Amino acid sequence: MCAAAPVHAEEATPPAATPAGDVSGDESLPASDEATIDDSADAAPGDTREPVPIDDIRVLVEVFHKIKKDYVEAIDDKTLIENAMRGMLAGLDPHSSYLDPEEYLDLQEGTSGEFGGLGIEVGMEDGFVKVIAPIDGTPAQEAGIQSGDVIVRLDDTPVKGMNLNDAVKKMRGKPGTDIRLTVVREGEEKPLVFTITRALVKVRSVRSRMLEPGYGYIRISQFQGPTGDDLRRHLRDLKNEAGDDGLRGLVLDLRNNPGGILGAAVSVADAFLESGLVVYTEGRIKDSQLEFTAKPPDLLRGAPLIVLVNEGSASASEIVAGALQDQKRALIMGRQTFGKGSVQTILPMNNRAALKLTTARYFTPAGRSIQAEGIVPDIVVDKLKLAARASGNSEVVKEANLERHLVNPEDAVEVDVEDDADAAEGDDDEQPLAERDYELYEALNMLKGMTLLQARSGNNTTATAP
Repeated sequence: MCAAAPVHAEEATPPAATPAGDVSGDESLPASDEATIDDSADAAPGDTREPVPIDDIRVLVEVFHKIKKDYVEAIDDKTLIENAMRGMLAGLDPHSSYLDPEEYLDLQEGTSGEFGGLGIEVGMEDGFVKVIAPIDGTPAQEAGIQSGDVIVRLDDTPVKGMNLNDAVKKMRGKPGTDIRLTVVREGEEKPLVFTITRALVKVRSVRSRMLEPGYGYIRISQFQGPTGDDLRRHLRDLKNEAGDDGLRGLVLDLRNNPGGILGAAVSVADAFLESGLVVYTEGRIKDSQLEFTAKPPDLLRGAPLIVLVNEGSASASEIVAGALQDQKRALIMGRQTFGKGSVQTILPMNNRAALKLTTARYFTPAGRSIQAEGIVPDIVVDKLKLAARASGNSEVVKEANLERHLVNPEDAVEVDVEDDADAAEGDDDEQPLAERDYELYEALNMLKGMTLLQARSGNNTTATAP
């Protein structure tokens, strides 16, 4: 059996059911019992555990003994058993995996916002490691790693045949040490080689600034435990800076945000909603069937809100964008998101290892599953697509590209996957915003128009897309 499952992971992981909107802090989702022996005679009424398939287990044991006896090199029992467990999880979907004690510790450190490594969110595709998004301000982003890059070699070690956990473990390491990444990028004739120095990555998940008087900007790079509280603190700072006139509108930037903790995503969406459903999850076990609702107040008091997304916005980012879109609270601008609509629960094991297991799908308030499809913006802003297409860059990594991705239960028509250049978030204030970040420039212009429309209508209802 497993203990209660902690709420953490780079994927959205569900906390326990809490009072409506009360999702701050660390909660946990009770884990289902793992079937080990056929103890149905002692099972409680309603226990639906199936007996272990003894004949299949015998085959597994036979394979174990044949490898021990005939493999070209001696191999210890622990390695064989661990490889078998990894194989069982890796064969399910791109996000389920077995975490040995060291990997489990790395995951906990990563979710806390501090770890030694490169600062990069990755997935597996065709046996290679593919970049979902580099994290803001990390060595990977500063070196020029982009969403959609395919990592084919780590130092002198080919990635093909390596599992995702091993690849991540190799990329992490002691701060100050170097690693060489060889990547294939669409539009480039030859592989690109990056030598990156590992650093103590302290992810500051929330940043903010005033774009113009009365118009605020908040950037969330990933969803960590304190992200909801940090967002509220930044909102207070922006309101104080705005003075008596207050905030007239806000741009919430979720571009290249690979996701994080479900509770943090609910807390962020809740900050802009008075009431209503934020997200709900459905799975085979009862504990995975949860609903999360918002509670007052809307901290912007109905002021116009625009959410920026792109193909690197995944998981928890899509929860926020989907909730605010379905509740008609915000205008979604940018490009179609990654499309990860599944929930992973961390199940600790007795040997200090853990399973990261997909236990549920999540759905937006309108009942949409974004699995392998993503959130389609209300307004597509894609100026850079022309340059990307001209260079032959036509492959963006999305959930639908990953091996063994879960099928959308609505059996929707599969969408075309197209490439766009990453959104540039420069810090050079001397460069015009339109050149520095065209998508943000368009969002600000739209925000001004929404503010004007709201003022003319004389109410606090956010304008929606035409």
